[in-house]
Amino acid sequence: MADKAKVLKTVVAVASLGLVPAHHFLRDGKNPLTLEALRAAYPRLSAADAARYLRPLNQALREGALLTPRRAAAFLAQLGHESGELRYWEELASGADYENRKDLGNTQPGDGVRFKGRGPIQLTGRANYRAAGAALGLPLEEQPELVATVDVGFRVAVWFWNSRKLSALADLGTLEAFRTITLRINGGQNGAADREAKWATAKAVLGDGT
Repeated sequence: MADKAKVLKTVVAVASLGLVPAHHFLRDGKNPLTLEALRAAYPRLSAADAARYLRPLNQALREGALLTPRRAAAFLAQLGHESGELRYWEELASGADYENRKDLGNTQPGDGVRFKGRGPIQLTGRANYRAAGAALGLPLEEQPELVATVDVGFRVAVWFWNSRKLSALADLGTLEAFRTITLRINGGQNGAADREAKWATAKAVLGDGT
């Protein structure tokens, strides 16, 4: 009940700002998110950073065909949780816990730290860095720190999203589907309450259209 109350409080707070969904998600296919929408979805993000991230984020949304309110809202919610509303572009932990994780492709000494979580989706593991690099034509396995840069980080996040076929789930617009998205990103339901609160906020800002 406490989680539901938190979500409701968030939605009411967003509504009180006078944000009209149709105004904040533009269907021209060029710049789907407005600066106001990004700041409303991520209230802890500074104005300066929001302005700096808007162009590459919109470019990534276009590249990944995340051009409906439902897709964008689910995407923003998950990135918002993983990156602390785009404030953390590299995992705070050392990454040592990922050492020898063969399921992540970490087979060489030091892979855990070298391929720790980076970017707004917190890409983790040598196998994921290799796959993302191959798909995007970037040397991410050789230079994993590139994932923590803004332009590359957003492109990697969209690649990860589409490689897990998450837009089809976002299109359903249901809580069950959103929780499946969380499972495919996280491997479990860690931070589910925060992810779902951010999803409610993003939907209040962008609308819930397909």
